[in-house]
Amino acid sequence: MKIGIIIVAILAVVAIPVVSTYNSLVTVQNDVEEQWANVDSKLQRRFDLIPNLVNSVKGSMKQEKEVFGQIAEARTQYGSAKSTNEKVEASNQLDSALSRLLVVTENYPDLKSNENVTKLMDELAGTENRISVERDRYNKVVKDYNAKTKRFPGSIVAGMFGFEKMKFFEATAGADKAPTVDLD
Repeated sequence: MKIGIIIVAILAVVAIPVVSTYNSLVTVQNDVEEQWANVDSKLQRRFDLIPNLVNSVKGSMKQEKEVFGQIAEARTQYGSAKSTNEKVEASNQLDSALSRLLVVTENYPDLKSNENVTKLMDELAGTENRISVERDRYNKVVKDYNAKTKRFPGSIVAGMFGFEKMKFFEATAGADKAPTVDLD
């Protein structure tokens, strides 16, 4: 009887921290997934606005077909992305193409005076700000999650139950340089 009580006590001493740590990891993982959903909804808003902007701009300038092609390709990749990492990559490609489109529209005075383009640019700018805020929040919860999976005893429980490191949103290569557009 005493041996049974000792065994139960030892199991409880081991099981309680494991269960507590597991539950904590699940909570933080859910926080990451919730924040990703917030980022994803803002990215979807951007993707919904882009065709309208592109069509408005297309009517005024035919020579920027390359930018339109890059935007269309990035939107397609985002639509077919299965994982968070694939969506992050497609979003980063779209960021690059959009920055070129924004530079192009700044260089065309006629475009800036087009009311539809102006409205869409304002909506897109607001959406870009929301995306930036949500990406920052996503990176914070990913940092918290990754820290929990690396700290003891979380690292042991994470390894036992398959909690893997999550990827941060990072700036795309060349994001520190303004895009150049040659209008000749």
